[in-house]
Amino acid sequence: MKRVVLAALIALGVWVAAGGAGRVSSATPSQARPVTVGQSPSSPQTSDSEQWLSPEQLRRARTYSQIHYWLHFGGFVYGVLVLLVVLAVRLPPRYRDWAERVSRRRWLQAAVFTPLLLLTLAIAELPLGLVGHAVERAYGQSVQSWLGWLGDWSKAQLVAWVVGTLVVAVFYAVVRRSPRRWWFWCWLAALPFIALVLFVSPYLLEPLFNRYVPLAQRDPKLAAELEQVAARAGVHIPTSRMYVMEASRKVTALNAYVSGLGPSKRVVVWDTTLQKMNRDEIAFVFGHELGHYVLHHVVWGMVMFAALLLVLLWLGERAVRWSLARWGRRWAIRDMADWASLPVLLLWISVFAFLAEPLTNGFSRHLEHEADRFGLEVTHGVVPHSRQVAVRAFQILGEADLADPSPGRFIRFWLYSHPPIAERIRFAMRYDPWATGRSPRYIR
Repeated sequence: MKRVVLAALIALGVWVAAGGAGRVSSATPSQARPVTVGQSPSSPQTSDSEQWLSPEQLRRARTYSQIHYWLHFGGFVYGVLVLLVVLAVRLPPRYRDWAERVSRRRWLQAAVFTPLLLLTLAIAELPLGLVGHAVERAYGQSVQSWLGWLGDWSKAQLVAWVVGTLVVAVFYAVVRRSPRRWWFWCWLAALPFIALVLFVSPYLLEPLFNRYVPLAQRDPKLAAELEQVAARAGVHIPTSRMYVMEASRKVTALNAYVSGLGPSKRVVVWDTTLQKMNRDEIAFVFGHELGHYVLHHVVWGMVMFAALLLVLLWLGERAVRWSLARWGRRWAIRDMADWASLPVLLLWISVFAFLAEPLTNGFSRHLEHEADRFGLEVTHGVVPHSRQVAVRAFQILGEADLADPSPGRFIRFWLYSHPPIAERIRFAMRYDPWATGRSPRYIR
Protein backbone atom coordinates (compact mmCIF):
# COMPACT_ATOMS: atom_id res chain seq x y z
CA MET A 1 0.00 0.00 0.00
CA LYS A 2 1.19 3.44 -0.74
CA ARG A 3 -0.24 4.97 2.41
CA VAL A 4 -0.71 2.83 5.49
CA VAL A 5 -2.76 5.54 7.16
CA LEU A 6 -5.59 4.75 4.77
CA ALA A 7 -6.23 1.35 6.26
CA ALA A 8 -9.24 2.67 8.15
CA LEU A 9 -12.66 3.63 6.87
CA ILE A 10 -12.04 7.33 7.06
CA ALA A 11 -9.01 6.98 4.79
CA LEU A 12 -10.10 4.03 2.68
CA GLY A 13 -11.39 6.21 -0.12
CA VAL A 14 -8.08 8.06 -0.38
CA TRP A 15 -6.13 4.82 -0.39
CA VAL A 16 -8.22 3.45 -3.23
CA ALA A 17 -7.92 6.69 -5.14
CA ALA A 18 -4.14 6.59 -4.80
CA GLY A 19 -4.14 3.13 -6.36
CA GLY A 20 -2.45 1.61 -3.35
CA ALA A 21 -3.23 -2.02 -3.79
CA GLY A 22 -0.68 -4.78 -3.35
CA ARG A 23 0.14 -6.78 -6.41
CA VAL A 24 1.50 -10.22 -7.00
CA SER A 25 5.22 -9.72 -7.63
CA SER A 26 8.65 -10.65 -6.40
CA ALA A 27 9.20 -7.74 -4.06
CA THR A 28 11.12 -5.12 -5.69
CA PRO A 29 15.23 -4.69 -12.13
CA SER A 30 18.42 -5.44 -13.72
CA GLN A 31 17.57 -6.83 -17.08
CA ALA A 32 16.66 -10.49 -17.20
CA ARG A 33 18.79 -12.55 -19.51
CA PRO A 34 16.94 -13.02 -22.81
CA VAL A 35 14.91 -16.21 -23.11
CA THR A 36 13.80 -17.59 -26.45
CA VAL A 37 10.09 -18.42 -26.69
CA GLY A 38 9.62 -22.14 -26.48
CA GLN A 39 13.10 -22.71 -25.09
CA SER A 40 13.33 -25.38 -22.38
CA PRO A 41 14.89 -24.08 -19.20
CA SER A 42 17.93 -25.84 -17.89
CA SER A 43 17.71 -27.62 -14.59
CA PRO A 44 19.13 -25.78 -11.59
CA GLN A 45 22.74 -26.79 -11.12
CA THR A 46 22.92 -26.05 -7.41
CA SER A 47 20.82 -25.70 -4.33
CA ASP A 48 22.24 -22.19 -3.90
CA SER A 49 19.21 -20.17 -4.92
CA GLU A 50 21.23 -16.99 -5.37
CA GLN A 51 23.91 -18.37 -7.68
CA TRP A 52 22.15 -17.31 -10.89
CA LEU A 53 22.90 -13.68 -10.00
CA SER A 54 26.26 -12.18 -10.80
CA PRO A 55 28.04 -10.36 -7.93
CA GLU A 56 27.19 -7.03 -9.59
CA GLN A 57 23.50 -7.98 -9.96
CA LEU A 58 23.35 -9.09 -6.33
CA ARG A 59 25.00 -5.87 -5.12
CA ARG A 60 22.67 -3.74 -7.23
CA ALA A 61 19.56 -5.61 -6.06
CA ARG A 62 20.51 -5.29 -2.40
CA THR A 63 21.37 -1.59 -2.69
CA TYR A 64 18.08 -0.88 -4.45
CA SER A 65 16.13 -2.86 -1.86
CA GLN A 66 17.88 -1.14 1.04
CA ILE A 67 16.94 2.26 -0.39
CA HIS A 68 13.32 1.16 -0.39
CA TYR A 69 13.58 -0.12 3.17
CA TRP A 70 14.83 3.30 4.27
CA LEU A 71 12.13 5.05 2.25
CA HIS A 72 9.45 2.90 3.86
CA PHE A 73 10.44 3.42 7.49
CA GLY A 74 11.59 6.98 6.92
CA GLY A 75 8.38 7.70 5.05
CA PHE A 76 6.32 6.54 8.01
CA VAL A 77 8.21 8.82 10.39
CA TYR A 78 7.96 11.69 7.91
CA GLY A 79 4.21 11.17 7.53
CA VAL A 80 3.71 11.23 11.30
CA LEU A 81 5.75 14.43 11.57
CA VAL A 82 3.68 16.04 8.80
CA LEU A 83 0.46 15.31 10.69
CA LEU A 84 1.93 16.61 13.95
CA VAL A 85 3.08 19.84 12.27
CA VAL A 86 -0.32 20.29 10.62
CA LEU A 87 -1.95 19.97 14.04
CA ALA A 88 0.61 22.19 15.78
CA VAL A 89 0.11 25.11 13.39
CA ARG A 90 -3.68 24.66 13.59
CA LEU A 91 -4.34 24.27 9.89
CA PRO A 92 -7.35 21.91 10.38
CA PRO A 93 -9.29 24.44 12.54
CA ARG A 94 -8.56 27.13 9.94
CA TYR A 95 -9.93 24.91 7.15
CA ARG A 96 -12.92 24.06 9.36
CA ASP A 97 -13.69 27.75 9.92
CA TRP A 98 -13.50 28.44 6.18
CA ALA A 99 -15.85 25.51 5.49
CA GLU A 100 -18.35 26.68 8.11
CA ARG A 101 -18.34 30.20 6.67
CA VAL A 102 -19.11 28.83 3.20
CA SER A 103 -22.29 27.03 4.26
CA ARG A 104 -24.23 25.62 7.20
CA ARG A 105 -24.87 22.45 5.22
CA ARG A 106 -22.60 19.68 6.46
CA TRP A 107 -22.08 18.08 3.07
CA LEU A 108 -20.89 21.39 1.61
CA GLN A 109 -18.58 21.84 4.58
CA ALA A 110 -17.12 18.38 3.86
CA ALA A 111 -16.66 19.37 0.20
CA VAL A 112 -14.58 22.37 1.31
CA PHE A 113 -12.66 20.94 4.28
CA THR A 114 -11.69 17.52 2.86
CA PRO A 115 -9.99 18.65 -0.38
CA LEU A 116 -8.10 21.37 1.50
CA LEU A 117 -6.75 18.91 4.06
CA LEU A 118 -5.98 16.18 1.52
CA LEU A 119 -4.18 18.62 -0.76
CA THR A 120 -2.12 19.92 2.17
CA LEU A 121 -1.05 16.40 3.15
CA ALA A 122 -0.40 15.40 -0.47
CA ILE A 123 1.83 18.42 -1.13
CA ALA A 124 3.67 17.87 2.16
CA GLU A 125 4.34 14.24 1.20
CA LEU A 126 5.16 15.04 -2.45
CA PRO A 127 8.96 15.17 -1.81
CA LEU A 128 8.87 11.49 -0.80
CA GLY A 129 7.08 10.63 -4.02
CA LEU A 130 9.59 12.62 -6.06
CA VAL A 131 12.50 10.85 -4.37
CA GLY A 132 10.85 7.49 -4.95
CA HIS A 133 10.33 8.15 -8.65
CA ALA A 134 13.90 9.42 -8.98
CA VAL A 135 15.15 6.14 -7.48
CA GLU A 136 13.00 4.11 -9.88
CA ARG A 137 14.40 6.02 -12.85
CA ALA A 138 17.98 5.82 -11.61
CA TYR A 139 17.77 2.03 -11.27
CA GLY A 140 15.98 1.50 -14.57
CA GLN A 141 12.72 0.44 -12.95
CA SER A 142 10.70 3.30 -14.39
CA VAL A 143 10.64 4.64 -17.95
CA GLN A 144 7.86 7.09 -17.18
CA SER A 145 8.62 10.77 -17.72
CA TRP A 146 8.37 13.24 -14.89
CA LEU A 147 5.42 14.86 -16.64
CA GLY A 148 3.66 11.50 -16.89
CA TRP A 149 4.36 10.76 -13.24
CA LEU A 150 2.95 14.12 -12.17
CA GLY A 151 -0.09 13.46 -14.35
CA ASP A 152 -0.77 10.21 -12.49
CA TRP A 153 -0.20 11.95 -9.17
CA SER A 154 -2.70 14.65 -10.12
CA LYS A 155 -5.31 12.12 -11.19
CA ALA A 156 -4.89 10.30 -7.90
CA GLN A 157 -5.48 13.54 -5.99
CA LEU A 158 -8.63 14.35 -7.96
CA VAL A 159 -10.08 10.92 -7.28
CA ALA A 160 -9.04 11.24 -3.63
CA TRP A 161 -10.95 14.51 -3.29
CA VAL A 162 -14.14 12.99 -4.68
CA VAL A 163 -14.04 9.68 -2.82
CA GLY A 164 -12.48 11.17 0.31
CA THR A 165 -15.16 13.87 0.56
CA LEU A 166 -17.89 11.24 0.43
CA VAL A 167 -16.18 9.07 3.05
CA VAL A 168 -15.48 12.00 5.39
CA ALA A 169 -19.05 13.31 5.12
CA VAL A 170 -20.52 9.91 5.99
CA PHE A 171 -17.98 9.31 8.73
CA TYR A 172 -18.74 12.52 10.61
CA ALA A 173 -22.49 12.04 10.19
CA VAL A 174 -22.07 8.74 12.04
CA VAL A 175 -19.82 10.33 14.69
CA ARG A 176 -22.42 13.02 15.43
CA ARG A 177 -25.16 10.45 15.89
CA SER A 178 -23.13 7.97 17.94
CA PRO A 179 -20.20 9.69 19.72
CA ARG A 180 -19.19 6.52 21.61
CA ARG A 181 -20.01 3.72 19.15
CA TRP A 182 -19.09 5.39 15.88
CA TRP A 183 -16.15 3.03 15.41
CA PHE A 184 -18.51 0.01 15.19
CA TRP A 185 -21.13 1.64 12.96
CA CYS A 186 -18.44 2.98 10.65
CA TRP A 187 -16.96 -0.49 10.43
CA LEU A 188 -20.35 -1.94 9.44
CA ALA A 189 -20.75 0.79 6.81
CA ALA A 190 -17.24 0.06 5.53
CA LEU A 191 -17.92 -3.59 4.70
CA PRO A 192 -20.19 -3.00 1.68
CA PHE A 193 -17.97 -0.08 0.68
CA ILE A 194 -14.90 -2.33 0.61
CA ALA A 195 -16.78 -4.88 -1.50
CA LEU A 196 -17.96 -2.12 -3.83
CA VAL A 197 -14.44 -0.76 -4.26
CA LEU A 198 -13.10 -4.23 -5.07
CA PHE A 199 -15.90 -4.77 -7.56
CA VAL A 200 -15.62 -1.47 -9.45
CA SER A 201 -11.82 -1.13 -9.31
CA PRO A 202 -11.17 -3.03 -12.60
CA TYR A 203 -13.82 -0.92 -14.35
CA LEU A 204 -13.30 2.56 -12.91
CA LEU A 205 -10.03 2.95 -11.02
CA GLU A 206 -7.38 0.78 -12.68
CA PRO A 207 -8.06 2.09 -16.24
CA LEU A 208 -7.39 5.63 -15.00
CA PHE A 209 -3.71 4.81 -14.63
CA ASN A 210 -3.00 2.01 -17.13
CA ARG A 211 -4.27 0.65 -20.43
CA TYR A 212 -5.69 -2.89 -20.56
CA VAL A 213 -6.32 -5.08 -23.60
CA PRO A 214 -7.82 -8.60 -23.74
CA LEU A 215 -5.16 -11.30 -23.82
CA ALA A 216 -7.08 -13.05 -26.61
CA GLN A 217 -6.68 -9.93 -28.72
CA ARG A 218 -2.95 -9.63 -27.96
CA ASP A 219 -2.03 -13.33 -28.23
CA PRO A 220 -4.97 -15.68 -28.96
CA LYS A 221 -2.75 -18.78 -28.96
CA LEU A 222 -1.40 -18.01 -25.49
CA ALA A 223 -4.93 -17.29 -24.22
CA ALA A 224 -6.03 -20.73 -25.43
CA GLU A 225 -3.04 -22.40 -23.76
CA LEU A 226 -3.79 -20.68 -20.47
CA GLU A 227 -7.39 -21.83 -20.71
CA GLN A 228 -6.05 -25.39 -20.76
CA VAL A 229 -4.04 -24.72 -17.60
CA ALA A 230 -7.23 -23.47 -15.95
CA ALA A 231 -9.08 -26.58 -17.11
CA ARG A 232 -6.39 -28.66 -15.36
CA ALA A 233 -7.60 -27.05 -12.12
CA GLY A 234 -11.19 -27.93 -12.92
CA VAL A 235 -12.27 -24.32 -13.43
CA HIS A 236 -13.28 -22.33 -16.45
CA ILE A 237 -11.82 -18.87 -16.76
CA PRO A 238 -13.05 -17.43 -20.04
CA THR A 239 -10.56 -15.50 -22.13
CA SER A 240 -12.82 -12.49 -21.57
CA ARG A 241 -11.43 -12.39 -18.02
CA MET A 242 -7.78 -12.49 -19.08
CA TYR A 243 -6.13 -9.13 -19.68
CA VAL A 244 -2.76 -7.66 -20.54
CA MET A 245 -1.74 -4.44 -18.80
CA GLU A 246 0.55 -2.24 -20.90
CA ALA A 247 3.01 -1.70 -18.06
CA SER A 248 5.95 -1.14 -20.43
CA ARG A 249 4.70 2.42 -20.95
CA LYS A 250 5.85 3.16 -17.41
CA VAL A 251 8.01 0.39 -15.91
CA THR A 252 10.41 -2.41 -16.75
CA ALA A 253 9.46 -4.70 -13.85
CA LEU A 254 7.42 -7.89 -14.29
CA ASN A 255 4.14 -8.63 -12.58
CA ALA A 256 0.73 -10.26 -12.72
CA TYR A 257 -2.23 -10.07 -10.40
CA VAL A 258 -5.86 -10.91 -9.72
CA SER A 259 -8.34 -8.12 -9.11
CA GLY A 260 -12.07 -7.60 -8.93
CA LEU A 261 -14.83 -9.42 -7.10
CA GLY A 262 -17.48 -11.75 -8.45
CA PRO A 263 -18.42 -10.80 -12.03
CA SER A 264 -15.57 -8.28 -12.20
CA LYS A 265 -12.84 -10.74 -11.15
CA ARG A 266 -10.03 -11.02 -13.69
CA VAL A 267 -6.45 -12.20 -14.17
CA VAL A 268 -4.05 -9.54 -15.42
CA VAL A 269 -0.55 -10.12 -16.81
CA TRP A 270 1.81 -7.22 -17.48
CA ASP A 271 3.10 -6.95 -21.04
CA THR A 272 6.64 -6.85 -19.65
CA THR A 273 6.07 -10.38 -18.36
CA LEU A 274 5.00 -11.50 -21.83
CA GLN A 275 8.12 -9.91 -23.31
CA LYS A 276 10.67 -11.50 -20.95
CA MET A 277 9.24 -14.97 -20.27
CA ASN A 278 8.59 -17.88 -22.60
CA ARG A 279 5.21 -19.61 -22.78
CA ASP A 280 6.00 -22.26 -20.19
CA GLU A 281 7.16 -19.66 -17.68
CA ILE A 282 4.08 -17.55 -18.36
CA ALA A 283 1.97 -20.67 -17.79
CA PHE A 284 3.49 -21.02 -14.31
CA VAL A 285 2.91 -17.33 -13.55
CA PHE A 286 -0.68 -17.80 -14.71
CA GLY A 287 -0.92 -20.91 -12.52
CA HIS A 288 0.14 -18.83 -9.53
CA GLU A 289 -2.52 -16.22 -10.33
CA LEU A 290 -5.01 -19.02 -10.94
CA GLY A 291 -4.29 -20.12 -7.38
CA HIS A 292 -5.38 -16.71 -6.09
CA TYR A 293 -8.48 -16.99 -8.28
CA VAL A 294 -9.47 -20.54 -7.30
CA LEU A 295 -8.51 -20.29 -3.62
CA HIS A 296 -10.54 -17.08 -3.19
CA HIS A 297 -7.59 -15.09 -1.93
CA VAL A 298 -9.24 -11.78 -2.88
CA VAL A 299 -12.11 -12.65 -0.55
CA TRP A 300 -9.74 -13.82 2.20
CA GLY A 301 -7.79 -10.60 1.83
CA MET A 302 -11.00 -8.64 2.20
CA VAL A 303 -11.90 -10.58 5.35
CA MET A 304 -8.45 -9.91 6.79
CA PHE A 305 -8.71 -6.24 5.98
CA ALA A 306 -12.19 -6.01 7.52
CA ALA A 307 -10.99 -7.64 10.75
CA LEU A 308 -7.98 -5.34 10.93
CA LEU A 309 -10.17 -2.33 10.19
CA LEU A 310 -12.42 -3.11 13.15
CA VAL A 311 -9.43 -3.24 15.49
CA LEU A 312 -7.91 -0.06 14.03
CA LEU A 313 -11.15 1.89 14.41
CA TRP A 314 -11.64 0.65 17.97
CA LEU A 315 -8.10 1.63 18.93
CA GLY A 316 -8.43 4.87 17.00
CA GLU A 317 -11.54 5.92 18.91
CA ARG A 318 -9.81 5.49 22.24
CA ALA A 319 -6.59 7.14 21.11
CA VAL A 320 -8.37 10.15 19.61
CA ARG A 321 -10.52 10.64 22.70
CA TRP A 322 -7.37 10.57 24.90
CA SER A 323 -5.50 12.95 22.55
CA LEU A 324 -8.32 15.48 22.42
CA ALA A 325 -8.68 15.46 26.20
CA ARG A 326 -4.97 16.17 26.50
CA TRP A 327 -4.21 18.49 23.55
CA GLY A 328 -7.57 19.34 21.99
CA ARG A 329 -7.59 22.91 23.32
CA ARG A 330 -4.00 23.50 22.17
CA TRP A 331 -4.94 22.26 18.67
CA ALA A 332 -8.22 24.29 18.70
CA ILE A 333 -10.26 21.11 18.11
CA ARG A 334 -13.69 21.15 19.78
CA ASP A 335 -14.45 17.44 19.97
CA MET A 336 -14.49 14.24 17.93
CA ALA A 337 -17.38 15.53 15.77
CA ASP A 338 -15.28 18.52 14.70
CA TRP A 339 -13.94 18.30 11.12
CA ALA A 340 -10.57 19.35 12.51
CA SER A 341 -10.23 16.06 14.42
CA LEU A 342 -9.60 14.16 11.17
CA PRO A 343 -5.77 14.52 11.22
CA VAL A 344 -5.73 13.18 14.79
CA LEU A 345 -7.55 10.06 13.67
CA LEU A 346 -5.28 9.71 10.64
CA LEU A 347 -2.25 10.04 12.90
CA TRP A 348 -3.29 7.25 15.23
CA ILE A 349 -4.59 4.97 12.48
CA SER A 350 -1.27 5.36 10.66
CA VAL A 351 0.65 4.38 13.80
CA PHE A 352 -1.53 1.34 14.54
CA ALA A 353 -1.56 0.23 10.90
CA PHE A 354 2.24 0.55 10.75
CA LEU A 355 2.56 -1.66 13.84
CA ALA A 356 0.20 -4.18 12.22
CA GLU A 357 2.34 -4.51 9.07
CA PRO A 358 4.10 -7.70 10.23
CA LEU A 359 0.70 -9.34 10.74
CA THR A 360 -0.78 -8.27 7.41
CA ASN A 361 2.40 -9.07 5.48
CA GLY A 362 2.70 -12.44 7.19
CA PHE A 363 -0.85 -13.26 6.13
CA SER A 364 -0.05 -12.13 2.58
CA ARG A 365 3.13 -14.26 2.49
CA HIS A 366 1.06 -17.30 3.41
CA LEU A 367 -1.39 -16.66 0.57
CA GLU A 368 1.46 -16.12 -1.88
CA HIS A 369 3.19 -19.32 -0.77
CA GLU A 370 0.01 -21.31 -1.32
CA ALA A 371 -0.42 -19.69 -4.73
CA ASP A 372 3.13 -20.84 -5.56
CA ARG A 373 2.18 -24.35 -4.48
CA PHE A 374 -0.96 -24.22 -6.61
CA GLY A 375 1.05 -23.02 -9.61
CA LEU A 376 3.48 -25.93 -9.26
CA GLU A 377 0.64 -28.44 -8.98
CA VAL A 378 -1.50 -27.09 -11.81
CA THR A 379 1.42 -27.02 -14.28
CA HIS A 380 2.68 -30.50 -13.31
CA GLY A 381 2.07 -32.83 -16.23
CA VAL A 382 1.01 -29.93 -18.46
CA VAL A 383 4.30 -28.04 -18.71
CA PRO A 384 7.47 -30.12 -19.31
CA HIS A 385 9.99 -29.88 -16.46
CA SER A 386 7.47 -27.80 -14.51
CA ARG A 387 9.60 -27.34 -11.38
CA GLN A 388 12.58 -26.11 -13.41
CA VAL A 389 10.23 -23.80 -15.30
CA ALA A 390 9.04 -22.34 -11.99
CA VAL A 391 12.63 -21.84 -10.83
CA ARG A 392 13.52 -20.01 -14.04
CA ALA A 393 10.36 -17.87 -13.80
CA PHE A 394 11.35 -16.81 -10.28
CA GLN A 395 14.89 -16.06 -11.44
CA ILE A 396 13.64 -13.84 -14.28
CA LEU A 397 11.18 -12.15 -11.93
CA GLY A 398 13.86 -11.49 -9.33
CA GLU A 399 16.32 -10.11 -11.89
CA ALA A 400 13.76 -7.86 -13.55
CA ASP A 401 12.34 -6.52 -10.28
CA LEU A 402 15.74 -6.05 -8.62
CA ALA A 403 14.59 -8.14 -5.69
CA ASP A 404 16.95 -8.87 -2.82
CA PRO A 405 16.85 -12.70 -2.95
CA SER A 406 17.55 -13.16 0.78
CA PRO A 407 16.67 -10.15 2.95
CA GLY A 408 17.37 -10.15 6.68
CA ARG A 409 14.91 -11.74 9.06
CA PHE A 410 13.59 -8.46 10.41
CA ILE A 411 13.02 -7.00 6.94
CA ARG A 412 11.30 -10.18 5.78
CA PHE A 413 9.15 -10.22 8.92
CA TRP A 414 8.12 -6.58 8.71
CA LEU A 415 8.04 -5.64 5.03
CA TYR A 416 7.74 -8.63 2.73
CA SER A 417 4.24 -9.37 1.42
CA HIS A 418 5.73 -12.23 -0.65
CA PRO A 419 8.27 -14.87 0.33
CA PRO A 420 11.75 -13.75 -0.78
CA ILE A 421 12.82 -14.98 -4.21
CA ALA A 422 15.46 -17.37 -2.85
CA GLU A 423 12.88 -18.96 -0.57
CA ARG A 424 10.44 -19.37 -3.45
CA ILE A 425 13.13 -20.93 -5.62
CA ARG A 426 14.10 -23.42 -2.91
CA PHE A 427 10.46 -24.41 -2.48
CA ALA A 428 10.04 -24.94 -6.24
CA MET A 429 13.17 -27.10 -6.31
CA ARG A 430 12.02 -29.31 -3.46
CA TYR A 431 8.25 -29.55 -3.86
CA ASP A 432 7.68 -32.91 -5.53
CA PRO A 433 4.94 -34.92 -3.78
CA TRP A 434 4.50 -37.07 -6.89
CA ALA A 435 8.00 -38.56 -6.53
CA THR A 436 7.20 -39.92 -3.06
CA GLY A 437 3.64 -41.01 -3.78
CA ARG A 438 2.13 -38.27 -1.63
CA SER A 439 -1.03 -36.53 -2.74
CA PRO A 440 -0.74 -32.89 -3.81
CA ARG A 441 -2.69 -30.44 -1.72
CA TYR A 442 -4.87 -28.84 -4.39
CA ILE A 443 -4.68 -30.64 -7.75
CA ARG A 444 -5.40 -34.36 -7.43
